[in-house]
Amino acid sequence: MGDSLEILLTNDDGIDSPGIRALYESLQEIGNVTTVAPATDQSAVGRAMSYEVEVEEHELGYAITGTPTDCVVAGLTELGPYPDIVVSGCNNGANLGAYVLGRSGTVSAAVEAAFFDVPAIAVSLHVPNHLWPYDTTVEEYDVAAKATTYLTEHALDAGVFEQAEYLNVNAPMSSDGATPMEVTRPRTSTTWTRPTRAASSRCTTGRGNRWATRRCRTPRGRTVTRCSTGR
Repeated sequence: MGDSLEILLTNDDGIDSPGIRALYESLQEIGNVTTVAPATDQSAVGRAMSYEVEVEEHELGYAITGTPTDCVVAGLTELGPYPDIVVSGCNNGANLGAYVLGRSGTVSAAVEAAFFDVPAIAVSLHVPNHLWPYDTTVEEYDVAAKATTYLTEHALDAGVFEQAEYLNVNAPMSSDGATPMEVTRPRTSTTWTRPTRAASSRCTTGRGNRWATRRCRTPRGRTVTRCSTGR
C-alpha cells in the first residue's frame, strides 16, 4: 500500500471524545484521514440508522447528527474520497464477546463498512472493571493508537482481510511494549444479572412498578484475559 492510503475514521463516543482524536493524530502519519463521526455520544446504538441527518464541519472533519452507521454511509458516499479502509474508535471501554455485534456502535460501524465491501477495524480500549466508568485522556489511548496504526498500515498488504471482513481490536490501557498482539475467538455467550424491583429508577412499567437494571457482567474468556494482562 502506497503513501496515498485513504482512511475513513468514525466512532460512537462522539467526535469530541479523546479516543477518536488519539487515532486521528496517529493515523495521519500513514495516510489521508477523513473523519466522519457522530456529533454526540451514540454508544450502544448498534447498526441503527437515521431518517435524515445534519452535517457540520469540525476541526477533525465532519460531525453528523446521527449514528455511527450513518457516518459510515455518509463517509463512503458523500463526504470524501472513497476509503481503502474504515477505522472505528477508539471506544472508551472494551467490546468483547460476540454479543457486542448487535449493540456496539463502534463494532457496528465496522460491520456496516464490511457490507459495502470495505475492510474495517473496530478499536476499543479495555478499561479495568475497578476503574469503570472512567474519563479517559488522549494519552491513555497511546497503546491502542499505535496498534491501530500498525494494523491499518499493514493489514491490507498482509492479506488479513482475505480471511476476515473486519477486525474487532481491544487494546489495554498500558503495555510493556514487548507484549505481542494476539488473535482470539470471541466468547459466544454472556451472563446478565436479573433486574430488581427498586424504589427509584429511570424505567417505569405501565403498572407503576419501578425496576433497576444492571450492566451485564463482563464476559469471561480468552479475550478478556488477554486485555487484562496487557495484550
